[in-house]
Amino acid sequence: MSTASVCILITIIIYLIGMLAIGFHFARKNESTSDFYLGGRKLGPLVTAMSAEASDMSGYLLMGLPGLAYLSGMADVGWTIVGLAAGTYLNWLFTARRLRRYTQITNSITLPQFFSNRFHDKRNILTLIAALIIIVFFVPYTASGFAACGKLFSSLFGADYMVAMIISAIIIVGYTAAGGFLAASTTDFIQSIIMTIAILFVMVFATISAGGIGAVMENAKALPGYLSATSTYVAESGTEAPYGFLKIISTCAWGFGYFGMPHILLRFMAIEDENKLKLSRRVASIWVVIAMAMAVFIGIVGNALSKSGVIASLAGADTETVIVRIADLLSSYGILPALMAGLILAGILASTMSTADSQLLAASSSVSQNILQDTLRLNLSAKTSMLIARVTVIVIAILGVIIARDPNSSVFGIVSFAWAGFGAAFGPVIICSLFWKRTTLPGAIVGMVAGGVTVFVWKYLVAPLGGAFAIYELLPAFLAGIAAIILVSLLTKAPGKEIMEEFEKAKSESTL
Repeated sequence: MSTASVCILITIIIYLIGMLAIGFHFARKNESTSDFYLGGRKLGPLVTAMSAEASDMSGYLLMGLPGLAYLSGMADVGWTIVGLAAGTYLNWLFTARRLRRYTQITNSITLPQFFSNRFHDKRNILTLIAALIIIVFFVPYTASGFAACGKLFSSLFGADYMVAMIISAIIIVGYTAAGGFLAASTTDFIQSIIMTIAILFVMVFATISAGGIGAVMENAKALPGYLSATSTYVAESGTEAPYGFLKIISTCAWGFGYFGMPHILLRFMAIEDENKLKLSRRVASIWVVIAMAMAVFIGIVGNALSKSGVIASLAGADTETVIVRIADLLSSYGILPALMAGLILAGILASTMSTADSQLLAASSSVSQNILQDTLRLNLSAKTSMLIARVTVIVIAILGVIIARDPNSSVFGIVSFAWAGFGAAFGPVIICSLFWKRTTLPGAIVGMVAGGVTVFVWKYLVAPLGGAFAIYELLPAFLAGIAAIILVSLLTKAPGKEIMEEFEKAKSESTL
């Protein structure tokens, strides 16, 4: 192994040991399932903001977005980040405080539990459906994180993809199962800092290596449709293809997903003081816009580096390793640059781990808290409940590894499907639960099912028809969920007095 590889490996190992240390530190502070799943509602505003965005900006920030920009230019990735930026801000603006207050009023520590408590669902039908949806969509979402880790180590060190992925999964499971929500949130906060440093340094180094901004833009302008907002570059043929209005709208619909993301909504529920959410919103919104813009620019610079022969040309799923290739180039300049390259690669790990840990935690709460205790009404001791939660984290991680065993799987592709699933199943219910008091339990149940099912139907049956149907499944599924909630709610009996009073109480002090 070369000196550069040793330096990179040392940096990554130190980072991973630090994450495990944090997990075991917080393990001693988990005295109840409320502590394990929600951190006792003790998060500060900065940790709330940055852990929410770090858990959101998964492997697609440092792998998916740069890879898509490298491959096809600005249109697809550009409209995606427009939707994501808008969704981030609006979710913090409209959802955060009211959800924080409402979950406290209803004594809810998980999202499925809130759904049932909000509508006084005595049979916990909503809890069960929501828990099953979380498990179904979080398993592939977690798999995308493991796939990103496997690609990182296999492309950099030539390590076996499966071995690298399993080792990464063990580390993530280790600190998540030990420390719970506080460990996940604290590590996410640290990981967001590492991600920021990594993106900034890669962007500057890559631009200099490509010959400056002028050379980068000259290369981009030479590629048909590469910098256009209404055309996309087709790498296989070297031509451009139209990127129409319907495609733009459906791509921007990525923003709808934020309203249904359990790992983000949990941060809203966990902040120590709802009056600090304004600061959290500003920090989160500014960071996410800057981080995504830099990630996209890195992809454009990476294309210029390939065209000039500085790094190898990439195709297909390999385009998602563009930052890895740039870090490898940096490591060839000596020991200090190699250590910095290690920090950059740790940043990729950070972007992946910060999402995977939150997903594992939400999925485990769905099994131990929402299914076993809330739905099946098993009387479990705090110790037994914690044990089941930790075992569930391990089981879901194993399933994620199995799904991600194909090294050619696309991180961006896996994330986009899971994102659509949560956005369509939970987003409409969250919005209607918080802002429309006429929403009924049957309406919420039908809306949740309609949104989740439509994601599968549209992606695998309708979208393959092509033409106007070939749009991102989140948009039609989200609209189907909203329509179902409104229609069924209006056709069923209005909520009772107690439910209405709780709604008004949550509404009364929830304006930022």
